[in-house]
Amino acid sequence: MDRQYYIYIMTNRRNTVLYTGVTSNLKIRVYEHKEKLAEGFTKKYNVNKIVYYEVFEDIENAILREKQLKGGPRKRKIELINSVNKEWRDLYEDL
Repeated sequence: MDRQYYIYIMTNRRNTVLYTGVTSNLKIRVYEHKEKLAEGFTKKYNVNKIVYYEVFEDIENAILREKQLKGGPRKRKIELINSVNKEWRDLYEDL
């Protein structure tokens, strides 16, 4: 099986903070955020709910997409989330 890479958007309980990241193991990375094992932004702002992700076959395209999302307006991220997850349900159990 070929390796997969992911970009993801996480939020806090009230859906007021958005965090975008990239990883090669989505389930483990989200677990690290949820359990506050990852120092930094997500721990500081209690970001613990994955609400959006995309899958890539190569890391270069995943990183480019992450940069595109991080550099874009917040409104665009909200539209992306709403297009596939209107309720902003935590997708962790689906991973």
